[in-house]
Amino acid sequence: MAKKQRREASARRRRDRHHDRWLPRDERCVSCTTFNILAPIYKRMDSENCRESQYRAYWFSRNEKIIDRLLADSSSIICLQEVWLGNDELVDMYQKRLGDANYTLFKLARTNNRGDGLLTAVHSSYFNVLNYRELLFNDFGDRVAQLLHVESAMPVLQNRSTRCVQQQSLIVNTHLLFPHDHSLSVVRLRQVYKILQYIEAYQEENKLGPMPIILCGDWNGSKRGQVYKFLRSQGFVSSYDTAHQYSDGEEDAHKWVSHRNHRGNICGVDFIWLLNPDKCRKPLKTSWNEAVFGIIKYLLLQVAFLSEENAFALLKADSPDDHITYSSFYQALSQLGMVHADRLNSEEIEDLWGEADRDGDGVIDYKEFQLTLNLQVQRESMALH
Repeated sequence: MAKKQRREASARRRRDRHHDRWLPRDERCVSCTTFNILAPIYKRMDSENCRESQYRAYWFSRNEKIIDRLLADSSSIICLQEVWLGNDELVDMYQKRLGDANYTLFKLARTNNRGDGLLTAVHSSYFNVLNYRELLFNDFGDRVAQLLHVESAMPVLQNRSTRCVQQQSLIVNTHLLFPHDHSLSVVRLRQVYKILQYIEAYQEENKLGPMPIILCGDWNGSKRGQVYKFLRSQGFVSSYDTAHQYSDGEEDAHKWVSHRNHRGNICGVDFIWLLNPDKCRKPLKTSWNEAVFGIIKYLLLQVAFLSEENAFALLKADSPDDHITYSSFYQALSQLGMVHADRLNSEEIEDLWGEADRDGDGVIDYKEFQLTLNLQVQRESMALH
């Protein structure tokens, strides 16, 4: 072997030894578990009025088995929802067993003493917790979210570089409102919007550059919902879709992770969302407006079963001319149940109006109505298929 080749081979071996010293094999992969563990105060037994919380042996045994499984999986990040935080014995069980396994725990109860809440645990071998924040939505669902700013416990190799750094990431755990009726879709969307607004504000406040973001939790919705589409438009990918190479198309719309709710019904709910820091993103408000118009379209065409022409007529109301006025637009949104402190406020409705009134003449004509709700694009797509 020539001297130059021997020097290069020796340098490669030194680099490899250096990288292995910084990156032990079992530290290179980060894993995450999200799990709605169904609080005993909600879990129904034999009758509607009988809850598991009334029977200590049942809830104690079930939660012991849950912890056994969590410890067996040994995930780097554990995000739990519906933890019965109102019961000290159950909380102590999780703190003791997960704490003994080198997890750092953070708990957050839902507002108005609902009894349950969130628990996020990160393994100290994988992450150092730099900061922890709590986000209270203060809506009628009493929902909350946790934000953890972490850095890798072991330095990792940067892309296209021989420099090792401690990678920082943001982790969010949440549990969105259950959509008991169609008008609550915008409440759930607003909860996600608040989370992303809070993340943006936190990054700006702390002068943080782009970094990986992990969103975990019980999202109480499927791939067909606007929450899914909203997060996709912001550059997030579903880890489940990525692992199984599923698309956003209708052919894979029924493929999601599910669990049974307190009534025993199967729900498509559980997601782990990932954002690559290099991913280009739309302005947050643009994605929000698109998602809200998607809900309006769904309420008009799918829930109210209106034709395109009748939907325009509803929005136009009593306007003598063939266009929608701001007053009739506002009135129609009220009829659809979307005007409320927890749903859309006046400023947001004005933003939507400005988006729809494309030529700025103060009214929305039929062409603008079609473009706003993507009706023309939808018809062309259907014609192509």
